[in-house]
Amino acid sequence: MFTGIVEELGVVKQLNKTLDNLEITIESRFTSELKIDQSISHNGVCLTVVDIEKNNYTVTAIKETLDKTNLNSIRIGDLVNLERAMKLGERLDGHIVQGHVDQTGVCTGIENTSGSWIFTFEYDSKANNITIEKGSITINGVSLTVVNSKNNSFSVAIIPYTFEHTNFKNFKIGTIINLEFDVIGKYVSRLMDLNKN
Repeated sequence: MFTGIVEELGVVKQLNKTLDNLEITIESRFTSELKIDQSISHNGVCLTVVDIEKNNYTVTAIKETLDKTNLNSIRIGDLVNLERAMKLGERLDGHIVQGHVDQTGVCTGIENTSGSWIFTFEYDSKANNITIEKGSITINGVSLTVVNSKNNSFSVAIIPYTFEHTNFKNFKIGTIINLEFDVIGKYVSRLMDLNKN
């Protein structure tokens, strides 16, 4: 379980393809505090630490993960939003994030608004995921508030701190991002689908 408050930007140092899996080695300032089997959010994807060496640790993304997230397009040198699992009894500064990406989306608009940025994203609505005005959304592991919610698109407002401390600063029109929709909204959407049948 995560909060969607990114701790730091990790750097992709190595990528190794093994059968359908991708081993991703990340350099991070908190590597020395990690242990094998620990869960870390990478651009919103919960992955397990399988190896640690000096300032680097390695995780494995299986085919299912690569098919449904933007991890299938990462390159050596890319910046990845990182968050360790939350501790029980700590403040929940973002919202409840499972680290289970629902689908990808694409950046369709970036507006600099004199001190902040408005990013707009589109996603395939066939998966029945929904956003609501002022609801929660997780983009590449970042907990954010939805503005301008539509059927298959929405926007978020980004403050300078978030822009500088996450990989939002590298987004361009066409950037593929990971989306985890609010867990309550997912249950409501599923129940509504079941009631139609």
